[in-house]
Amino acid sequence: MSQTLEAVIDEEGKVRLLESIRLAEAHRALVTILDDSPTDEAALELGYQQMAQDEERESEALEWAEATIGDVADEPR
Repeated sequence: MSQTLEAVIDEEGKVRLLESIRLAEAHRALVTILDDSPTDEAALELGYQQMAQDEERESEALEWAEATIGDVADEPR
């Protein structure tokens, strides 16, 4: 069964899928390079994926978010 997935290829030629995929085994793939740049939404999604792969930065972001929630919960209404 063939599938079509959106990806972004950076200047160094690295291919990054914009969604995750699980395969039971390795498969061949064809790459078609389109004339246009990634949409803002695609670039944003790719950025989120890259940030999520940075475990240290992700941990810091989680700590910050939890601290912010605590600050709001302590404020009088």
